[in-house]
Amino acid sequence: MKNGVWIASAVGALAVVVGVAGVGINAQLNSLNHPPAFEVAAPEEIFQPVVATAEADFTALNQQLTQAAADPRLGRFVGQVRDTATGEVIWSQNPDTPVRPASATKILTAAAALYELGWDDTIHTDVVVGQTPGTAVIRAAGDVTLSTDQLDDLAAQLTGQDIDTVLVDTSIWSEETFAPGWDPIDIDAGYIAPLEPVMIEGGRIGGSHGDLPRTHTPALDVAKALAERIGATDTGKGTAPADALVLATTESENLEQRLRRMMEESDNVMAEAIGRETAQHRGAPTDTGSSAQLTMDILKEHDFDLTGVSIVDNSGLSFDNLITPSLLDDILHAAATDETLRPLLNTLPIAGGNGTLVDRYDDLSGAGWVRAKTGTLTATSALAGTVTSDRVYTFAFVSNGSDILQARAAMDEMASVLREF
Repeated sequence: MKNGVWIASAVGALAVVVGVAGVGINAQLNSLNHPPAFEVAAPEEIFQPVVATAEADFTALNQQLTQAAADPRLGRFVGQVRDTATGEVIWSQNPDTPVRPASATKILTAAAALYELGWDDTIHTDVVVGQTPGTAVIRAAGDVTLSTDQLDDLAAQLTGQDIDTVLVDTSIWSEETFAPGWDPIDIDAGYIAPLEPVMIEGGRIGGSHGDLPRTHTPALDVAKALAERIGATDTGKGTAPADALVLATTESENLEQRLRRMMEESDNVMAEAIGRETAQHRGAPTDTGSSAQLTMDILKEHDFDLTGVSIVDNSGLSFDNLITPSLLDDILHAAATDETLRPLLNTLPIAGGNGTLVDRYDDLSGAGWVRAKTGTLTATSALAGTVTSDRVYTFAFVSNGSDILQARAAMDEMASVLREF
């Protein structure tokens, strides 16, 4: 069994046994200092790694999947399924046809970020001394998930400083804050916010999770929140001097943790922020179109076939994105067999367990065994991830021109066929 296949299997099994979602497993044995007479019995294993033979007859499974794919609820349907142990594509339907993928686009964004930044990448947001006495400047660095606890900590670090003005410097990113083709109504609907390189909980108003209305002034909101905490009276945008003294700093979660939240909640703001972070790290333009192009460029550098693929954002919010199911499946297969992309598997929602799949798979065998990224736009549904049975499969299903709820149900049933085989 190749590296990564065991990891995917173990996480799926653990989700069923103990109900823990999205948790990677890293076992380390540390030396203990204790009296020689003290002994600890070895714990009973909760699960066994999947062992699959190299040879298998997938004829019956192919037939079942072909029958499921003919379901009229799926509209214009394309897909691909692969066995991770052998790399064999065991079923496909128009796998090289570019289709509208919705939020399945985030699989590309995550893979490019892992290649460029690494799973342990973090973002440091500094508060520095401004050019004018009594002024502090937040040097925005791309962290769009600042919490109220982090703001409290920054304020505590500024205790004793004579500050009457808090500014925020957003110059690290492009001045373009809203991509062409996006609908401004989606800000108030909770799906996106103006893209500025520092926000409180993705710019949400009234909470930290879910599709809550988003602010129209995310960076200024951070400056105002910090000013309130330290008793400063004035806020605004400004420039942080290059060699300014750092007064306070805070660090984001690592990239794997941020990708998990992005995937579980299908958070468009986080996806676009991670795309821009990747571009900034490469020294490339950070506007939406350029950062999306860089995502494709990085995947090409790692020998993925992007024939017919075109994306104009990193979140999948645009109706102009076109991705083939073969590319989605190729990335997932690479994640199951390659250490660099392996963290991507731990970010995927678990069927019936968490995130965008928490309310799905109620009566299906795939509950707890399917891990997948969803995608939803008007007349568009996508599902791409892994299924653990006696083998581990990767799959990518995309339905265009269909009723969303009906297509979801049909794809959930189709993924469950893999679990039952």
